[in-house]
Amino acid sequence: MEKAVCEQRHIPITLPELMEKEVHVWLAPLNVPTMLSHYQQVLTEEELAQARRFYFEHDRLHWTIARAVLRLLLSHYTGVMPLRIELDKNAYGKPFIAQNASALRFNLSHSGDFALYAFAWQREVGIDIEYMRDSVAYDELAAHVFSASEQETLRALSPALKHRAFYNAWTRKEAYIKARGLGLSLPLDLFDVSLLPDEPAVLLASREDEREVSRWSMYTLPTPSDYAGALVAEGHDWLLCCWQWRHS
Repeated sequence: MEKAVCEQRHIPITLPELMEKEVHVWLAPLNVPTMLSHYQQVLTEEELAQARRFYFEHDRLHWTIARAVLRLLLSHYTGVMPLRIELDKNAYGKPFIAQNASALRFNLSHSGDFALYAFAWQREVGIDIEYMRDSVAYDELAAHVFSASEQETLRALSPALKHRAFYNAWTRKEAYIKARGLGLSLPLDLFDVSLLPDEPAVLLASREDEREVSRWSMYTLPTPSDYAGALVAEGHDWLLCCWQWRHS
């Protein structure tokens, strides 16, 4: 079920407080080379070394900005200095704050020139953003990553609708497995999501455990044109607040 949105795509003057019954989503532009040296200051030596391993300069820039903004937002929500936040990943690659069993849950995704972040207290979240490329063999790719029901729905669409529908499904499925924290160990054909351009984002079915359908909320996120974005969060008793990061 789609949630009401608070301050959609708003750029706050001061960073907002995250309330218990809120999920905060941030959209951050990444193509800001003038900010590179500023953001490098909040990354660890290990992270700086990881950034240097990217072959292309724009990939190094985007990864550095995305990681630095994550640290700054985590610092704001936890009150811990950015460089003192200890980040780790579970066995399937989902990041978490390692120290003091932090109650803050978060997730991030970046594609093209933008990143999306989600934050909540004691509520698992998953997020995904994708640049919607035109040169995609939709039906062929869907045969590998969509459920039989999703493939049938996609095949029945006109070419004009198929583009958006494919990326709707792709981002919603990615956000769901990221919220679960299981990565691709959870087969993508074990659950169904809505994908038609004019219908709400919904987890329709789970052949792994039918109780998962009522456990999660799914939402289509506001993104720049040519991008698709989705959020999945535990429960239904929360308010979604969308913010835009200001580079300064």
